Amino acid sequence: MQLKSLATAKLSAKAAAILAVGAISLTACGGGGATPAATSSGGVQLINSGKLTVCSDVPYEPFEFQKDGKIVGFDMDIANELAKDTNAELNVVDSSFEAIETGTALTGCDVSISSVSITDTRKAVMDFSDPYLNDDLTLVASDASGITNLDGAKGKKVGVQQATTGAKYAKDKGLDAQQFEDTGLLVQALKAGTIDAALGNQSVLGYAIKDDAKYKRVENYATGEKLGIAVKKGNTAMLDQVNTTLKRLTDDGSLKKFETSWFGEATK
Repeated sequence: MQLKSLATAKLSAKAAAILAVGAISLTACGGGGATPAATSSGGVQLINSGKLTVCSDVPYEPFEFQKDGKIVGFDMDIANELAKDTNAELNVVDSSFEAIETGTALTGCDVSISSVSITDTRKAVMDFSDPYLNDDLTLVASDASGITNLDGAKGKKVGVQQATTGAKYAKDKGLDAQQFEDTGLLVQALKAGTIDAALGNQSVLGYAIKDDAKYKRVENYATGEKLGIAVKKGNTAMLDQVNTTLKRLTDDGSLKKFETSWFGEATK
C-alpha cells in the first residue's frame, strides 16, 4: 500500500497524540529506565496490560477505516487475529503516517499495521514482519482529464498522499504533485474534480474507483512494493509472534480470504 517515504515536515496532530501516548506509557513505568511497564500476554510484552495496541493511519480504505462506529478493513482483520494469538484485546490508535513510517509511533504502540511498504530506510529504524501483501503503484484519472500516462500528467493537477512512496515516486518522475494528509482526502479531491489524477498504491486507489466508470487506472508501475507489520527495533518476541500469526493465516487460507473480501479485483 502506502508507498511512503521519510517525511521532513513537522509531525501532525495525529503524531503528537502518539508521542503523548508513548510519554504516558513510559511515565507509568516509574523510575527513569527506558523499558516500558508492559505486562506479558500470550508470551510477548505489551505496552498496556491485556491490550494489543496497534498504530494505524485511519482512514486508508480498504485497509483501515471507520464503519458503523468501528475501525475495520484488511489490516484490521489481521490485527484482530494477532490480538487473538496474544490473548489480548485489540486497541487501535489513530496515528499520522509520518509517525508510523519514522518509527515514532512505536513509542506508544506494540505494532504498526497500516499498509506500510518495507524499505531499507524504514528497516533502519524499525523491524518488519514477513511481507503480507504485494502492492505496486498506479495512476488513476478520469476520461475527461485526457491523461493516459505519466508524461501526460505533467503540468496537470496530480494528487498524492503525503509521506508515501507514491509521493516520492511522483517527485522522482518530475511531477509537482499536490499532497494530501490521508487517502480519504485524496480520493475526495479526485472525485470532486479539484485534481486531475491521483498517484498511489493499486490496492487503495483501485478499490476507491472500482464502482465508478468515470475513472480508470491509466498506468501501473511495478515498484516491487511489499507490505509488512512494523515492530520496535529489537523486539524479537513480538516479531516472532507476528510472523507466526501471518504464517497461520497464510496456511489456513484466511489471508487470501481477507484479500478477496476487501480488494476483489483491485489488486490484480
